[in-house]
Amino acid sequence: MTPIELYRKGFQALVDALGYVDAIRFIRQFDNGSGDYTEERHQWLDNVTIDEILADIKKHQETI
Repeated sequence: MTPIELYRKGFQALVDALGYVDAIRFIRQFDNGSGDYTEERHQWLDNVTIDEILADIKKHQETI
């Protein structure tokens, strides 16, 4: 299946499930955003240790 065929079938599935107006509203929610995710990720994570990440995961698991 080509990318165009996939898009058309996917959009038709949305239209079938949601109707034209809500299918378009759904599609419009997505955009490319802005900035450089890779560089921003380095700013967030370069100074974080694996132990800190694991501690945060465990803390989160205790709350659910």
